[in-house]
Amino acid sequence: MGAWTGAPRLTRLAVRRDRVTVPAWILGVGAFVLATTALFQHDLARTADVVRETRLVIDNGGMRLLGLASGPTVGGYMLHREYVTLAVLAALMSTFLVVRHTRQNEELGRAEVLGSAVVGRDASLAAAVVTGLVANVVLALVLAGAIALAGPPLGGALVAGAAVAEVGVVFTGVAAVTCQLASTTRAASGLAGGALALAFLGSGLGNMLGTVDQGRLTVRSQWPAWLSPIGWGQQMRPFGGDHVWPLLLSLGLFAALVLVAFLLVGHRDTGRGLWPERRARATARPALLRAGGLAWRLQRPALLGWAVGLLGFGLVLGSVSKQISTVGGDTAKWYTRTGGTDVVVDAFLTSVIAMGGMFVALYVVQVLLRAHVDEAGGTAESLLATALSRSRWLLGHLAGALVGATLLLLVFGVSMGFAAGTVLGGVGDHVARMALAGLVQLPAVMVVGGLVAVLAATLPRWVTPASWVLVVAFLVLGPMFGPGLGLPSWALDVSPFTHVPKVPATAVTFTPLLVLATLGVLLAGAGLLAMRRRDLRLPA
Repeated sequence: MGAWTGAPRLTRLAVRRDRVTVPAWILGVGAFVLATTALFQHDLARTADVVRETRLVIDNGGMRLLGLASGPTVGGYMLHREYVTLAVLAALMSTFLVVRHTRQNEELGRAEVLGSAVVGRDASLAAAVVTGLVANVVLALVLAGAIALAGPPLGGALVAGAAVAEVGVVFTGVAAVTCQLASTTRAASGLAGGALALAFLGSGLGNMLGTVDQGRLTVRSQWPAWLSPIGWGQQMRPFGGDHVWPLLLSLGLFAALVLVAFLLVGHRDTGRGLWPERRARATARPALLRAGGLAWRLQRPALLGWAVGLLGFGLVLGSVSKQISTVGGDTAKWYTRTGGTDVVVDAFLTSVIAMGGMFVALYVVQVLLRAHVDEAGGTAESLLATALSRSRWLLGHLAGALVGATLLLLVFGVSMGFAAGTVLGGVGDHVARMALAGLVQLPAVMVVGGLVAVLAATLPRWVTPASWVLVVAFLVLGPMFGPGLGLPSWALDVSPFTHVPKVPATAVTFTPLLVLATLGVLLAGAGLLAMRRRDLRLPA
């Protein structure tokens, strides 16, 4: 029996297991790209508008941290604004996919069962890598189709799709290696996440230190960007050169990482990683003996990562407030339409804080799905064998998500207010206004959390894809993208973010906030009640 025996069958099994989750992830990202590209295509219809916006992001070093300008095109501007987000989503999709079909199978005992059959030692890793490659190829085609459907040229759209997917391909290899090093699913994902953070810092630093051409329309990156797969994707310059050769760097690194992963498989035992596990405390802290304390401990790593990210984004976006005050034309009209005021700076701050609320909703979905992972993996069964009830267990996760969401909204609002106050004057006033604006987003986030609780309690098998589809739908139908897509008002009203008062552009109105908060509490209560009335969905 060879080391790869059974790999084709395991590949089909992996595709079957991911037949809902991965397509939902890809289609959600595609819908996001379609909405944003269509929005920019509509609001930057004139060349002069694109030139002005391109120069705006080039002149700000913080904005160069988020993207690479390659000329005055709508597609290029969209990628400057969204490429890092898309690349991170592709990397996370690939990481979770590989970890799920390798390290998680070992952690849950599935790999041992498979290994008792006619299956080679390397078959599971080979199946995961092949599935990750296929998923990223499909992602590239979906993104290219979404961009081209919105208006930009097909050639540049294909290069853009490949530029995003190459990051996912590289992190398929990264996850393949981290699954050999770490002994747990969480540690393997965390190591890959750390590599992703380094990739982002490398590309961002290289772009910030880059040189600008005389026309202030193109940036030439410095050497740190060439150490990052995210930087390689940006150097492909979709719609601004359409260079394909940086793909060779990504494919070469992917091949090297996969080779290392296969070499490491033979040097460890099944279920164990090459790195030794850290010794834990002999006794648990008192807080871990309560459902809320345990949930908070499990959610803390994700909270810290999101807090660092939102802190950075808040400082960067707040620092461009003074430049935003000089924009005009369709860009100013878009901000005033989205922000609900003719004062461009206030409209800009309002639209950005609304975007922050939507990001925090993504965090809430992520941490609440942790409860589903514990249930499906069997961890929750040990907890619920004690005096802990199912409803209290789920309530602990909901309470932790609520506290985390509140802290993240404050971090984003305060960092934006501090940066905006630094460039505009009046730091204290701006910090207070933006902190309040952040908290105003909390009731809409509570609605999202309540819906996830209902899905977790009533549809445990489909909760992961259903939750992500739901939150992406709320983003597309929300105030950032829905109006630009020309959607009817009843469709826009489906998103809870549509009903959030436009603070700080306008005064706080408490009626919609009270309605949203009440709805969120009722949904959470319904989820807790439903959780009491069903059995656990344990691993097969």
